[in-house]
Amino acid sequence: MIKVLGICGSPRKGNSQYLLEKALEAAQKAAPGEVETELYSIRGKKFAPCISCFKCGDQQGECILKDDFQELREKWVEAGVVIYSVPVYHMGIPAQLKAFLDRLGNSLFGRYAELFDGEAKLPRSLKVIASIAQGAHLFSGQEHTITDLINHALIMGCVPVTGDMWEAYIGAGAWTYNEVGRNVLAENEENGSLDTRVALRGAESIGRRAAELALILKAGGLANANRFSGEPVYQPFLRRIQG
Repeated sequence: MIKVLGICGSPRKGNSQYLLEKALEAAQKAAPGEVETELYSIRGKKFAPCISCFKCGDQQGECILKDDFQELREKWVEAGVVIYSVPVYHMGIPAQLKAFLDRLGNSLFGRYAELFDGEAKLPRSLKVIASIAQGAHLFSGQEHTITDLINHALIMGCVPVTGDMWEAYIGAGAWTYNEVGRNVLAENEENGSLDTRVALRGAESIGRRAAELALILKAGGLANANRFSGEPVYQPFLRRIQG
């Protein structure tokens, strides 16, 4: 079973979650019975920023700050696919999600330290990472925000995935016509907006391709498990796909 975790990086229930729901539906349809989806929203959750104390390196990756980070970290670790859907804040990722990502990297250095004899290394967990961003304007930082999430995927030893061209070159993007309502995209879809239809097609294609790529990676990993069983960098990946 492929676990697909959808993370809505918006502090409210609205357009980002609407796009994410479309992506998760497409992921599940890509391989019925083989894909399990979950939507996690940061709405109402608390994520303190990393204070760079490096205690997680001495505590098997456990952060000294106790909030909603621990819950989401475990879901992230268990997932084979992570789909982020975020609103653009100041040309980038909302602060709550950025705080989670900052702490995630440091936490996993500590979590997997025993694999590398105490060296500061991260394994190649080979999760598939997909990115969706929506802003108020047509050019308000969607591609910049998606690029930040792609960089996050690479840093974490994951595999970024795109949707299908022409709708989704590096990820799926949308805009809300300078309107701030929570349901702008849903209303525009009903009104036949071309831009919204393109955004939804992008979200659906990226969800489908993410699930498909995860299935390919799992099959390849299982077929080559003996070959890579002695490589520390692949241990978390092999543990995950072997159940």
